[in-house]
Amino acid sequence: MAFGVVIIGDEILSGRRVDKHLPKVIELLGARGLSLGWAEYIGDDPQRITATLRRTFESGDIVFSTGGIGATPDDHTCQCAAAALGVPLQLHPEAQKLIQERIRDMYPATAATPLDLNSPENLHRLNMGTYPQGAAIIPNGYNKIPGFSIREHYFVPGFPVMAWPMIEWVLDTHYAHLHHAMPHAEKSLLVFELPESRLTPLMEKIERDFPGVRVFSLPSVGDAERGGVYARHHIDLGVKGEPEAVAAAFVKLREGVHLLGGDIVEHEAAAAKPRGLPLPALTTLPTLPNRIAKLVRAAARAANAAQPWARGLLCAHGRPRKHQPDTVLRWPWLSLSPSKPSSRS
Repeated sequence: MAFGVVIIGDEILSGRRVDKHLPKVIELLGARGLSLGWAEYIGDDPQRITATLRRTFESGDIVFSTGGIGATPDDHTCQCAAAALGVPLQLHPEAQKLIQERIRDMYPATAATPLDLNSPENLHRLNMGTYPQGAAIIPNGYNKIPGFSIREHYFVPGFPVMAWPMIEWVLDTHYAHLHHAMPHAEKSLLVFELPESRLTPLMEKIERDFPGVRVFSLPSVGDAERGGVYARHHIDLGVKGEPEAVAAAFVKLREGVHLLGGDIVEHEAAAAKPRGLPLPALTTLPTLPNRIAKLVRAAARAANAAQPWARGLLCAHGRPRKHQPDTVLRWPWLSLSPSKPSSRS
């Protein structure tokens, strides 16, 4: 059994609307110690929707479906769900009551004529409560128009403001017993100077030695926008699974990368932003012998890439100082300035 999501709508596939459901479903599941097993996008194609739902009904998975449950000609989800199950459509009595409540709520109090629930327009609105036979309703706190569920499939509108609270309600009402039932952990590090082909045997060995642990490898050609070490070509290499097994597997993973000669940066160190070491200014120090200048530049670069405590070694009293225009770096015993020779006190 897995959690899945089917996101329906031509507007998503055409780019007219940007999907927000997938990251939100992942977030809602993750907050409850659950994870998403799969996701599919489908346009407003009745045959494709029916075929997809027929397959997912047979899978035994818990499935959320967003979009296509309205009453306009491009809404096909209810009809397709019924066709996939081989059951007829019928107006759900509780849905009828809620839709009519919504109609009353929206009818102007100053209208010249009384509300007619049997008008063609209001009767058409009841199509929003016509579901596959045997369905149950999913309450909608936003406008009362419910979604529906059947065979552990949960059908909600495409509007995030309605869909997301409805999905939360399903998770907390029907699947609270699964919340945090299986502890899960992930640990990873950034690997430089090694191709995936060199890492693959190590990854396979980790999975053999630690049953239930899965290894993942996410290569990047560099993220200039994120900057720092992330701007370099790297691989986000890690393990996920049961926390104790993950901790042991991660130790072996790190050791294996070291043995292969790869450079490693832990995520905590990668996220730390360099402070107090303006590297370009170091190239303007003619008063230092070239060799010493090179050593200072190398140490500054290493400190920028390392954890914050290492940067403190290049700053007075172990703490970074705010950069001053006429001073690049200061130690208690060494002053480096473009305008005067270095001296030792």
